[in-house]
Amino acid sequence: MAGPALLLPTLVFGQTLPAGAPSPLPSVLVTGNPLGSDGLSVPASVLAGSGLVLRRGSSLGETLAGLPGVSSSYFGPNANRPVIRGQDGDRIRILNNAGATLDASALSFDHALPIDPLVVERLEVLRGPAALLYGGSAIGGVVNAIDNRIPKGPVETLGGAVELRGGGAARERSAGALLETGGGGFALHADAFTRRTDDLQVPDFDRPVAGGGTERRDRIVNSASNAQGGALGGSLVWDHGHLGVAVDTYRNDYGIVAEEDVTIRMRRDKLAVAGEWRELTGAIRSLRARLQATDYQHEEVEGTGEVGTTFGNRGLDGRIELEHAPIAGLKGVVGLQAERADFEALGEEAFVPNTETRQVALFVHEELALAGASRLSFGARIERSRAASAGDADLALPRFGGPQSRDFTTGSLAVGGVWDLAARLGSGWRVNANLASTQRAPASYELFADGVHLATAAYERGNADLGKEKGGNLDLALEWKQGPDRLRAGAFASRFANYIALLRTGEPDFVNDQGDAFPVYAFQGVKARLVGLEIEAVKRLIDAGQTLDLEAQLDLVRATNRSSGEPLPRIAPLRLKLGAAWGVDAWTLRGEIVRVARQDRVPADDEVTAGYTLLNLSLIRPVPLGGMLGEAQALLFVKLDNLTDELAFNAGSIATVRGLAPLPGRSLSAGVRVSF
Repeated sequence: MAGPALLLPTLVFGQTLPAGAPSPLPSVLVTGNPLGSDGLSVPASVLAGSGLVLRRGSSLGETLAGLPGVSSSYFGPNANRPVIRGQDGDRIRILNNAGATLDASALSFDHALPIDPLVVERLEVLRGPAALLYGGSAIGGVVNAIDNRIPKGPVETLGGAVELRGGGAARERSAGALLETGGGGFALHADAFTRRTDDLQVPDFDRPVAGGGTERRDRIVNSASNAQGGALGGSLVWDHGHLGVAVDTYRNDYGIVAEEDVTIRMRRDKLAVAGEWRELTGAIRSLRARLQATDYQHEEVEGTGEVGTTFGNRGLDGRIELEHAPIAGLKGVVGLQAERADFEALGEEAFVPNTETRQVALFVHEELALAGASRLSFGARIERSRAASAGDADLALPRFGGPQSRDFTTGSLAVGGVWDLAARLGSGWRVNANLASTQRAPASYELFADGVHLATAAYERGNADLGKEKGGNLDLALEWKQGPDRLRAGAFASRFANYIALLRTGEPDFVNDQGDAFPVYAFQGVKARLVGLEIEAVKRLIDAGQTLDLEAQLDLVRATNRSSGEPLPRIAPLRLKLGAAWGVDAWTLRGEIVRVARQDRVPADDEVTAGYTLLNLSLIRPVPLGGMLGEAQALLFVKLDNLTDELAFNAGSIATVRGLAPLPGRSLSAGVRVSF
């Protein structure tokens, strides 16, 4: 029987993978863990197996929202990025197999990530700075979507998986499939998916309309989507490594909830080469490398069919990691990372110029084993980056000025530790701590933006004189695990000497040629502080023939602009989750109550968001198929979300969209995943 714990967002040391999956991915955490250690000094969560199947949404933000410390920016159901501990945008690094996504999602809230959770086999989340291994844009955390498109191990027989899903508040119809085969030192992978949704159903609400007033609605206008994608990959595999290549494509057409007749037509194509060589002798013990080329574009299509604005991002990114032989007890990795991105924005509504971004960095991560399972870790990173603006494309229509560029050299340091407390408190107890000093170079749009941003209904202006973002972070946690029981109680504090925020200037509104007025916002460096708590626990009450687990989770972030004394914008409020999972005869029934508090710590230009309570139920059962399918297994699931049809709004949404896009109403969905 599948244990109820699989339905939870689990800590790294509690993660398992589903039976029957082809070419199983590593069970240890990959992200931020180059030495494959058992547990990290920074908090991390993993979703895989049945836990991921149950939580899959149409976006990464929807899939991950609800994990400890993780919420979503929520620009309707299609365009929302993960928010970690109140930080989003270019402070959260979104990766695919540890490679950059090179899209336009950090630029604007209405731009979706070009990653569909339907073809992801594992999601890993690091909360807190991971800038040492992944750069300044990981100053708030990392999300790594992992698949097996470049096979990492041998495949001797044909295997795969098929997943079908339907229903939900958006009337989803989706299907995904993957196949893997190989032999003679080769491994091959192929996958494909399709997903269609309708306008999202929500409880009846008063939707604001242009010119003032409201209209009664029970769906989010213009929130339907249609996405497809697939990949082919193959590897040469040997006893101590692999070398492979994969090509994949992604397409997504989806509506913009802030504009009733505008659709984004997105495409992303990628070529990746990756390999690893393990168990070497001499000074270098292993080598890992990855290089990928990405071509991203999306068009914002008006109701007439005319393309209003086109955004493109083409680039290369690569990294190489070398694990050295132990030196005086130290095990470590030295790495080099480089990125190149050419971004363009074309059209009357483009509020940023064409830009070129270049980054190259050197990093080191070291670990020292102590008594028992205790150890220390420390590392450093130095990064050189350049952001260059091409200036005005048409000199007759001046907006961005002439070409200009900024160069930055940033550095980050961290020291952490894991202390085994078994001798003092008993088996399973340990303390994790991490202290980091991080720096981030401003993103190109923070430097050079200048124009009306329709997604935020504001005039946004960059500041080419911005300095580096500088911050320090302390993370402490007490953990315990004994069989199915576990507890983690942690606290964190981040303090920024220069935090780059988009703030209202107080200037008179900008009025365009049509007479529309837009408040003026500018990117500014301020002092800031973020503090918070994260507590999660599971206790098994019954474990004899059937199981009963009680679950609890609480998280809280308080974020303050210390320069003005006001709260920082779009911060998720206190959230409490209580649940129970009952397992009997291979069935697992789970229920949870989620209470989200009222968010009244908002800046003067925002509005209070009311609290809400959601009740969710799920039923899941693994079914061995046997017969001609051998060890094949089907995983059946049914979900009933927001049972009471509660009207709820996300405090992490921007104010101009929050009232247009409530959270989903009561919905029933079901699906099956067959692994063979």
